[in-house]
Amino acid sequence: MQSHSAYWAGLAKQGSVLVYGPVLDPDGVYGMGVVSAESAEEAQRLMAGDPAASLMTFRVSPMRAFLPS
Repeated sequence: MQSHSAYWAGLAKQGSVLVYGPVLDPDGVYGMGVVSAESAEEAQRLMAGDPAASLMTFRVSPMRAFLPS
């Protein structure tokens, strides 16, 4: 899991990940991240590069972000 965390921290430093981390849900353990990607395929590639990808299930949910000006 250390390599998993280091992977996402590296992507955050590059600006590809805006926020990531574990979700504190009492019904189960999972994580969530918001990535900056040009396409769903690019987001899938980021997730596939995770060293722990074979241990996890990922889902891409596109969104339209509105940032305060």
